[in-house]
This record gives sequence, C-alpha cells and structure tokens, in this order.
Amino acid sequence: MQKRALISVSDKTGVVEFARGLKELGYEVVSTGGTAKKLREAGVEVTYISEVTGFPEILDGRVKTLHPKVHGGILARRTAEHLQELAANDIVPIDIVAVNLYPFRATIQKAGVTLQEAIENIDIGGPTMVRAAAKNFEHVVIVVNPGRYPEVLRELQEQGKVTRETRLQLAVEAFAHTAEYDRLITEYLSKIAAKKEDKFPPVFILSGIRAMNLRYGENPHQQAAFYREEGVEGACVSTARQLQGKELSFNNIADINAAFELVREFNRPAAVVIKHTNPCGVAVADNLADAYCRAFNADPVSAFGGIVGFNRQVDAATAREMVKTFLEAVIAPGYTDEALEILGEKESLRVLATGDMSPTNQDYEVKKVNGGFLVQELDRGKVTENDLKVVTEKKPTREQVEDLLFAWKVVKHVKSNAIVVAKGGVTLGVGAGQMNRVGAARIALEQAGDQVRGAVLASDAFFPFADTVEQAARAGITAIIQPGGSLRDEESIRAANKHGIAMVFTGMRHFKH
Repeated sequence: MQKRALISVSDKTGVVEFARGLKELGYEVVSTGGTAKKLREAGVEVTYISEVTGFPEILDGRVKTLHPKVHGGILARRTAEHLQELAANDIVPIDIVAVNLYPFRATIQKAGVTLQEAIENIDIGGPTMVRAAAKNFEHVVIVVNPGRYPEVLRELQEQGKVTRETRLQLAVEAFAHTAEYDRLITEYLSKIAAKKEDKFPPVFILSGIRAMNLRYGENPHQQAAFYREEGVEGACVSTARQLQGKELSFNNIADINAAFELVREFNRPAAVVIKHTNPCGVAVADNLADAYCRAFNADPVSAFGGIVGFNRQVDAATAREMVKTFLEAVIAPGYTDEALEILGEKESLRVLATGDMSPTNQDYEVKKVNGGFLVQELDRGKVTENDLKVVTEKKPTREQVEDLLFAWKVVKHVKSNAIVVAKGGVTLGVGAGQMNRVGAARIALEQAGDQVRGAVLASDAFFPFADTVEQAARAGITAIIQPGGSLRDEESIRAANKHGIAMVFTGMRHFKH
C-alpha cells in the first residue's frame, strides 16, 4: 500500500529536509499552498491537495483540506472494515501529518493589527487535521513541532515505523498545540468583547511549556516542575539564560524572580540580596561593587546562601566581592568576561543573564489556591516625589525624600505586614510577614541597631494605631512614608508632630501576601 504524508506548515523550518527524507523512504508527499510551492522549488516532488480532493481551494483559501478524502484518510483505523470503506470511496490512508498553524500570535502582536486581519489568521483546516491525526495516533504520526522531524525520520529509517510511545508523545504535543492556539484566540477576542467594567474574561485559560523538571518542590517530599508561558517577551526569570552552576531548584526560581523584580525598580546601580523571597539587603550606589557590598553588609548573617539581583552588567570588581561568601544564585542583565571567569571559581553558583532590563509583556499574576486560582494585575504602581503628601508640621529634607522613596520601592516587595528602615540608599532593617505592624516594626528597628538614628521608615500599609510611630520615635526615626487612609490617621500624625518626625502619605498601598 502506498504510504502517504500530508505536510502543510506555517513554520517551514526544516520542512524541505523532512519531506525529502520521507520521499527517500517511499512516501507520497501531499501538500498545500505555500508549503507545496517551497517543496517544489527545492526539487521535492509534491502532490497538490486539490489533486487528492478533486476540488479546488475556495473562499480565498478558507476551505482546502476540509474534505472526506483528507479526513477519511487521517481518521481511518487500519481495520479491515475501515480499509474496505476507504477503498470503496477511493480514499488513500494518510500515515503522517505534519501541520503547524497560521501565526496568530505574531499577527496580533503587530502594531495596528485590525480585527479582520486577526480573524483571517484563525486557522480552521489546520487544527482540524492536527486533532484528527492526534485522535488516531495509534495509526497516524502527527508532527506539529519542526524540532521533531529528525527523530521521526530516524525511527522510520531504523525501524520502518514510528514507535507507539513516540506517536503518543507527538499526539500530546499536538493537542497542546491546538489548545494553546485556541487559548490565544479566546484571550484576544475576549478583550475585544469585554465590557468596560470587566477587566478579566469569564473564562481564564492559563498554559505553559514545561521548561524543566525540578529535583523537588519547596521540600524534598514534594515533586515539582517549572513551566514557561509562551509568548513572554522582555527580561525576567523565565527568559533568562543560565550561564553556569547547578540545576535550579523550586526555591531558587522563586527567589531569583523576587530579586530581579525588586532590583528593576531602581535607576541607579543597585543590588538586592534575597532570602525566602524577602530582601535582607538592598542598596544603591554610584557603582555596582559598592551597591553589592552595602546590600550584603546590611544583613550579612541572612545574606549567607542568598540570591543576588543586579540591574547592571556585573563587572570584575563586583564578582570578586561575591565570591568571598557562599551564594546560591545571581541574576543580572549580563557579565563581563572577566566577571564570568571569577564567578567560575564557584562552580555550583547559578549565574543567570537576562540580556537587558526591558519590561515584560505580562500584565497579570496568578496565585493558586486549593480548587481555584486568583488573578490580578501586576503591582506596577509607582510613587514619585510629586505624589507625596506631607501631613506633618515638619517637612522631609531632600536627603530624607530620597531615602523615603528608596525605602518605599523596597517595602513594595516585602511580604506583609512589612516595615523597612533605610538610610543613605541602603536598607538597615526589614520586618517581613508579621501578623501585626508593630511586630514588623520592632524587627526592622532592632535589626537596624545603632544606625537607626536619623533613618527613615516605610510601611506597606497604613498604621491602624499610633503605636508604630511611637516605637519609631523611640528608636530615632526622623521620617516616615506610609499610604495613609486609616480612620486613626490623625493619631499617627499627632504622634509624629509630637516627636518632630516628618511623615508623608503616598495614597497607595503595597500589600504582598
């Protein structure tokens, strides 16, 4: 029986070599439109789809493969009954289907794309063939990923067939391919159809490609994996390249993400040291080495075994400081050759490069709960000096304003309840994840020690009582930044006035659960 392969691809990577390999193995290659043209230009003999169906492409190419002679050939089981039925209807079985879909993602990412352009790039025949072949994987090989072509050819050459295990894997890839395609279309059309007050669609579909299996999750008894969302652009932990070091762990990835998302808040050279997704040291300086040393020395005990994030290319001077202690991982836009050579002394140190500091095209985050998930916009709220409302008799000095804004950027990334004490562009104390704000303040102030006098304090949410201000005053805090909005704001303001503390309201809260 004549072996037949149907090839119709948008991504034509490797398609000529694949088709030529199939021809050498005795397959008839059936193709459509642009794919047939490319194969013929490369000297590969092709049967055009209309020669199979006996029907021309119609409606500007909207209908070309939706035909019994195509789908009968794909969906037929290789039983005597089905094969007799195919023969009675002059249908040849199709053994291999290589199809990937119209570039819908690329289309909707174009500037100024119209709805009509997007609609015309919704593939109909392609997904139908993919799903049909995947359904019939017991008898048909479906290939949607060009990277699989060599494997398929190798198995055919060595064994005369593609193994059932591979066919099943390919079918799973195929259904994932069409599922992601439909997700993109659903998301795009939902945004167009949404009512003004409806920020999120009635059905929220989340998908990802497994980037790696992890040794375990947060604890050794938990299995885990890391998934990347398709279409993510910009600098982030998902798009970063690992240049050296051990495999990343579940906790590494979470901490690296926390480090990079915090350090990107700053324009000046900055360094962040993270432990358990909370910053234990953050600093800005005129150069990266100084910023790192200040951040590390803010809490050297906690920094041991930490994750470091930078917003500049790491140079040799910074690398020399880093190798003086044990660190788990570092993420930065890049590294000089000399810096990489120095960091290479720590073979297990995980070194990641993002390439730049460009923002990503992501606008939401998801938190899983048992039985569901929460979706919200990313917290991209910014506060500038012009946004600050001075509510006390004493106004902050220029230096205090700079420190207040610095501390505010840091406290945004600390688990609530959160308090940050800072001075001179470096954190002195961080109180994270406490059940009450006074407890968070106590931790941050105690950690700051003798350096607290003349420092500023940032709170991620308003003060429900004046007790935190009183505590800050006793420690020697001279300026406070907080959102405001409490029914007892006046009590906190009076306490600040009583102790000569400058206090500003931002009008913006930064809870982080």
